[in-house]
Amino acid sequence: MNELLNEIPWGAIVPILVLQLILMIIALVSCIKEEKTNGPKWLWIPIILFIHIIGPVLYFVIGRRND
Repeated sequence: MNELLNEIPWGAIVPILVLQLILMIIALVSCIKEEKTNGPKWLWIPIILFIHIIGPVLYFVIGRRND
């Protein structure tokens, strides 16, 4: 198990994980603060949480209402 963990290029993966976490937090805060979204708000929260990088991007492109 340790050999497998040592072979993972953490220098490349950690920035992607940090970017994903920041994007997810910003999308969740935005979704919670918005009064109306395109589609039900309750559906956007699991999309943001469980569809890793794509979920927050989908929320910002499709979910936010631009009135």
